[in-house]
Amino acid sequence: MSCTINLPFTGDADTIVNKAKSAVEGQGGTFTGDNQAGSFSLSAMGSNIAGSYTVEGNTLNLLVTDKPFFVSCGMIESLLKSKLG
Repeated sequence: MSCTINLPFTGDADTIVNKAKSAVEGQGGTFTGDNQAGSFSLSAMGSNIAGSYTVEGNTLNLLVTDKPFFVSCGMIESLLKSKLG
C-alpha cells in the first residue's frame, strides 16, 4: 500500500528539499533530485522505505511506494513533520 503525503512549508523549495535530503542521508539512505522532483530510499526497522517527491508551490508532495506493512502512513507523516518542521 502506498502513501500520499502533502506537507505545506514556508520559505523556499531549496530549504525544504535540503532538510529532506539531510534527514534521509542522516539515516543512511539515498536522496536524489532537485527543488522540483526526485526520489528517496532508506532502510528503517529492517525494511526499506522508498518513494518520490515533487514540489508544487509551497507544498512538498511525497509518494511513499515501499514501506513496512506494520508502519502506517500516519506514522510516516508524523515522523516527516517532526524532521522537516
